[in-house]
Amino acid sequence: MDIKNLAAEVKDYVIELRREFHMYPEKSGEEIRTSRRVKEELDKMGILNINAGGTGIIATKKGGKPGKTVALRADMDALEVSEKTDKLYKSKNEGLMHACGHDGHTAMLLGVAKILSEIKSELPGTVKLIFQPAEEVAQGALRMIDDGAMDGVDNIFGMHLWSGLPTGKVSVEAGPRMAAVDVFDITVQGKGGHGSAPHEGVDAVVVASNIVMALQTIVSREFTPLEPLVVTVGKLVAGTRFNVLASEAKLEGTNRYFNPKIKDVLPQAIERIAKQVAVGYRAEAYVNYKFATSPVINDPESSSLAAKAAEKIVGKDGLVEYEKVMGGEDFAEYLKLAPGVFALVGIGNEKKGTTYPHHNPNFDLDEDVLEIGVALYLQYALDYLNQN
Repeated sequence: MDIKNLAAEVKDYVIELRREFHMYPEKSGEEIRTSRRVKEELDKMGILNINAGGTGIIATKKGGKPGKTVALRADMDALEVSEKTDKLYKSKNEGLMHACGHDGHTAMLLGVAKILSEIKSELPGTVKLIFQPAEEVAQGALRMIDDGAMDGVDNIFGMHLWSGLPTGKVSVEAGPRMAAVDVFDITVQGKGGHGSAPHEGVDAVVVASNIVMALQTIVSREFTPLEPLVVTVGKLVAGTRFNVLASEAKLEGTNRYFNPKIKDVLPQAIERIAKQVAVGYRAEAYVNYKFATSPVINDPESSSLAAKAAEKIVGKDGLVEYEKVMGGEDFAEYLKLAPGVFALVGIGNEKKGTTYPHHNPNFDLDEDVLEIGVALYLQYALDYLNQN
């Protein structure tokens, strides 16, 4: 079976779908149109599918021969970003954009589905296709799992089109690949007053500012420098007027790391510093902490299988090593239930303007890579199912 030729045959179909999805991006958990279109396409192919995870779809294609079950996953949600490209397929939904490549992921998996519908008799086992919502808010994977996405699954494969890699290059290393994501918010309670008499109040702006600075010492002074760790406060809101002491301030932030053991001590460090700094300024601080998703850790055997599959599609020169990424991915939740691998597939092409970072308003895909993605999804699935 020539996987590359099969992928080439559906290239135009995949590009057309990708552009359609790009024109109509939807927020996390609100992928109503996208979900409907996915279901329509699967129904045309005669592939059994069910709704799951709110706006997600689980499709199942059983082969003509008995065997194991491998899952392939694609995410569907977009971002609250205003697109700045001048493409004909530019977003029609103001303030929303597929600025991360999920439109490509969804289209590629439908391309895989189209091929699977044609090679059923040669398929030794079952392929489960997971079209997942709400990846950007780290909620979709768990919702899909709750609705049976991983039931009976022996192995799982996912990928992300990646602008930091040159077009067509593939990374599938074993071990940690993407970071755990924690989120926190801190509310500082001070005492309002007149800006001309700061001694009569407790300035929440000053307290919050010192908390931001003090939190940075967690990385530099409480954890070994050999362990990657990021503590970021991305939002601070306080005050109502230039001459009024803020009585309250609110901070929101995120932590990223690869070592799962860090989650056992990091929340306590955040809370200790926030509360103690606040006390030092006669204020109070309240901390809410949430574990959004775990680190993505590729299974060694699955990574080896993926490397061999990638070589068949892009050649030995196309398989590269790429540094692990501090970005998060809730694909990690699937890997808790079955071994698998998460691949990064390069779309970076300066001539086509596809080297902008993810979440940038100018982000775009090198659409020639969609064919590679389809082939890689399919090659991995067939290689896994054909193992003795």
